[in-house]
Amino acid sequence: MPPKKPIATLFRPLSAGRSRRRRGPSEENPALQAIWDVVCRIPRGQVSTYGDVARAAGFPGRARQAGYALKVYPRELNLPWHRVVGAGGRIVFPKSSPQHKEQARRLRAEGVEVSNGCASRSAMLQLHER
Repeated sequence: MPPKKPIATLFRPLSAGRSRRRRGPSEENPALQAIWDVVCRIPRGQVSTYGDVARAAGFPGRARQAGYALKVYPRELNLPWHRVVGAGGRIVFPKSSPQHKEQARRLRAEGVEVSNGCASRSAMLQLHER
């Protein structure tokens, strides 16, 4: 077993002049900003999939990264997160969760038909890379 390090060596001290403010995800990862920009392009009353959002942002095959970007976005951006659904239009949150109910409510308020946890196919938007 390796020798234990003193706890003081596990933490980096703040250097002089360095802010204590923690940087947000957009400052650390420009890919998140690209995904947020694509989500903002989804018009009211339409939905797109996580995979299409990732592809349109320039990250084909990275649907999970699109999901992560929506999980960590700064709330002051007011992203229309509810317009992003899983493959086939499925709301990905568990049916009994508050998030599922909120997403379905927001979509219906925009005129999107939601049935059995899925947005209607007519509301699906195919996004393209810019």
